[in-house]
Amino acid sequence: MLKVQEIRELIKLVDQSSIDEFVYEHEGSKIKMKKNVVEAVTTVKPVLQAVEATPVSIPAPETQVIAPAALKQEVVSEQSKAEARQAEEASELHKITSPMVGTFYASPSPDADVYVKAGSKVSNDSIVCIVEAMKLFNEIEAEVNGEIVEVLAKSGQLVEYGQPLFLVKAE
Repeated sequence: MLKVQEIRELIKLVDQSSIDEFVYEHEGSKIKMKKNVVEAVTTVKPVLQAVEATPVSIPAPETQVIAPAALKQEVVSEQSKAEARQAEEASELHKITSPMVGTFYASPSPDADVYVKAGSKVSNDSIVCIVEAMKLFNEIEAEVNGEIVEVLAKSGQLVEYGQPLFLVKAE
């Protein structure tokens, strides 16, 4: 279970972000956060009456209609392809995961080169990135000898506990 300080940090991050809802589940525990979203309510009736009372010629905008079923099928097929690719890679590759909630940094400073990139050779004690949590910069080690196949996070991105950051082809 998360510590109170970690929950406070999550609340702060959600509050500062553009997301409206956040759900965290781990080992049977669940935390759900929602922002208060105020929706504008408009009335249609007065607008319709005004249009009926005063006929006005307005050219219709050009629109392209996409059938919801076709759109949904396209999204589902892309998701299934991505899931199949991830399942195949997961069976063969080692995942370096985030040990905490924080901000991912690929390099020690903004003007420095990244620690590793796709194709980089790493040993079990090689530093691959930094995860910043509550102003503490934690160096993350590879924990395995091998070659970085893919970097799954972008520098400056918020990462969750257990989120895969790198895929490594172990030797």
